[in-house]
Amino acid sequence: MPSLPLDDENLPLFTVGQVAALLEVQQAFLRRLDEHRVVQPSRSAGGQRRYTRAEITVVQYVVELVDDGMTLSGIRRVLELETMVRRLEAERHALLAALAERERLLALRDRQLAERYRLLDSRYRQPASDQTSPE
Repeated sequence: MPSLPLDDENLPLFTVGQVAALLEVQQAFLRRLDEHRVVQPSRSAGGQRRYTRAEITVVQYVVELVDDGMTLSGIRRVLELETMVRRLEAERHALLAALAERERLLALRDRQLAERYRLLDSRYRQPASDQTSPE
């Protein structure tokens, strides 16, 4: 079954009025968030702000932070730092996965080398029963 536009959380579908009504905030507050570069929705062809579901979630979070007494510049910095933390966590995860793969490959190589040495050693050493005694 094909997905619906509403299934895409990054599709800009919602107007300022819809978001304001949904979150019970003033439209002017949403415009201020855009002006202060806290939440910057995309624009329609006619220049109207269009919010995604993901941006609406961020606006909800911003409302909580404002209610806790944070300034918009402080909130913008918090959002930037949270984005940076998510990026660094993803990078750390990728590096740990690469390190685990490297360790797996090194362990495999060590087992292969040990087997080669064992085979070579067995070829060049004769068992005691095969050795001829000088007479």
